[in-house]
Amino acid sequence: MINLDFDKLNGLIPAVVQDASTDKVLMVGFMNREALEKTRQTGMVTFFSRTRRQIWTKGETSRNYLRVKDIIPDCDGDTLLVKALPDGPVCHLGYDTCFNEINEGNLSFLTTLQDIIEQRKDEQPESSYTAKLFNSGVKRIAKKVGEEAVELILEAENPDDERFLSEAADLMYHLQVLLAARKLSLTDVASTLRQRHSKNANPITQEEEFKRGEKQWGK
Repeated sequence: MINLDFDKLNGLIPAVVQDASTDKVLMVGFMNREALEKTRQTGMVTFFSRTRRQIWTKGETSRNYLRVKDIIPDCDGDTLLVKALPDGPVCHLGYDTCFNEINEGNLSFLTTLQDIIEQRKDEQPESSYTAKLFNSGVKRIAKKVGEEAVELILEAENPDDERFLSEAADLMYHLQVLLAARKLSLTDVASTLRQRHSKNANPITQEEEFKRGEKQWGK
């Protein structure tokens, strides 16, 4: 447990807010103990305004709140990483972020989806399609992956990108469920791909391979 150091900046601590879904840095603010406590209690990112000398909740005027998913202190305990989901543009000028970056989704959502799938697997809510898939067994899940793959193949020559992407998303989701059923994840798939790439990163020529063979067998 890291003790937070509010003394270094006279009672304040920097808080870097990151989109929990896209990993984009949204803004940077400052918190005192009261602002941090309110953030934890309400689940809405709250700062201390250095100009107005008071705490304020992001979105209290615009309604574009930042909904907290996690709060992580750095190794020195003098900076916070706040992972949150924004209700709308974060910048007061209307930009997605205070750094004028477009806050688009990236592959990190696959990790979020993986966590959701694992949660459904553990909690088994009755209304959950994912939970029903897990209860149907690996064989049935694998069959669904096959069905979704066929549907994607059928859409491959369809110029309608929306339908193609929809089928691709269905296949990806069911593949992640199958991996979870096998107690594996996309991280394991990525590791396998990385190993393959490492082996093929510096392919040797036939001549080099022949010379290695000669050296090995003493010919």
